[in-house]
Amino acid sequence: MERTTSIHRLVTGGGSLTASIRRAAKPLGGGATDYDELLALVGDARIVLLGEASHGTHEFYHERARITRRLIEEKGFTIVAAEADWPDAYRVNRFVRGAGSDATAVEALADFRRFPAWMWRNADVLDFVDWLRQYNEGASPAATAGFYGLDLYSLGASSEAVLAYLKTVDPEAAVRARRRYACLDHAEEEGAQAYGYGATIGLRPSCEDEVVAQLVELRRHAGDYARRDGRVAADAFFSAEQNARVVQNAERYYRTMFRGRDESWNVRDQHMAETLEALLGYFDRPGARARAVVWAHNSHLGDARATSMAVRGELNLGQLVRERHGREAVAIGFTTDHGTVTAASDWGAPAERKRVRPALPGSYEAVFHELAEPGFFLPLRADDVITALAGPRLERAIGVIYLPHTERASHYFHARLPEQFDGVIHIDETRAVVPLERTAGWETGELPETYPWAV
Repeated sequence: MERTTSIHRLVTGGGSLTASIRRAAKPLGGGATDYDELLALVGDARIVLLGEASHGTHEFYHERARITRRLIEEKGFTIVAAEADWPDAYRVNRFVRGAGSDATAVEALADFRRFPAWMWRNADVLDFVDWLRQYNEGASPAATAGFYGLDLYSLGASSEAVLAYLKTVDPEAAVRARRRYACLDHAEEEGAQAYGYGATIGLRPSCEDEVVAQLVELRRHAGDYARRDGRVAADAFFSAEQNARVVQNAERYYRTMFRGRDESWNVRDQHMAETLEALLGYFDRPGARARAVVWAHNSHLGDARATSMAVRGELNLGQLVRERHGREAVAIGFTTDHGTVTAASDWGAPAERKRVRPALPGSYEAVFHELAEPGFFLPLRADDVITALAGPRLERAIGVIYLPHTERASHYFHARLPEQFDGVIHIDETRAVVPLERTAGWETGELPETYPWAV
């Protein structure tokens, strides 16, 4: 894809900037040593945050999985925590640990039905789940790794999971829980957003007190429930407790949606941080601290204080993790210049295979494109790199929706990359992740802008 180099050199600060980055960049060739420098950067860190610049790019999923495999095999990481709902991910966790009734990874991913299903029901996640099952089969019990969800959209599924758990361990408590969660029945029928709107403007009562009371009661019986059958009972209680906390925070999230984007965003990322800390605490052992790798979008994992999010009053998981763990957390972002992406044109719309436009002049992605490298890892802690990329510059973010015709307004924000991440992986040309369910629209892909002349 041709670009006017002189324009790019003008807006990126000339050849000296490119030269500085080139000296520090570690080219990726697909070999076993690709991420040696990244693992050296990780060192003894407890948490590794692996981002993505879109929710629908094959290379981001693929490279994230490659890194995660090495973190598990070489660094003893045992937690993979994803931007996914707890009950859906916990079914995958049971499969990779050889539990549950699912015979294949495809079956284990079946609960990921909520939009955007392709975010986790795709070929790259399928490959990783298969690998993790095989790895665990040959690993010692202490070295096995699990797959967990950090998100809070599963209001209905999580409340049902709490009820199902209590029915098995304490039927009387299940009756009380059913009465409390009955307050949320309208949310299931009309949608959680409708519940949040109604509760916010006073059309229906808030369920806040009920969901908080349920979590408090569950925790009050923690010792009794978790001791009933050794580790199996402890695991079951831990999952039930996380589901109860999802219900509490999801109820709050849907009520705050109508007060402002910053408040609901913060509720969501604070929930993710709480869940991550719960996972670390649960798997900690005397003399052996648990280590976690997190998969989520750059916008959740790059420190919000280094982006325009902070101006809007938004925090994120990456910021919260850094504030608590400092250099014991390593955050890696991903970028691309052009290619294709799986995304929708509106919320709830079908998945499409869309073309990603070349990065805007002056953006970090355009700077990296100047290197003319297919892919590289760039550590961001060295003084010369920090100086060269100090910013602020534009950075692109594609979520589950991609609107190329309003790309500047819809998908770019200002950031200071060396403060946002500890390293970045740039793949210059990327392609769309392959959904497990491919629609005709996805197969066809987006028509070129020059259609029908194709020049």
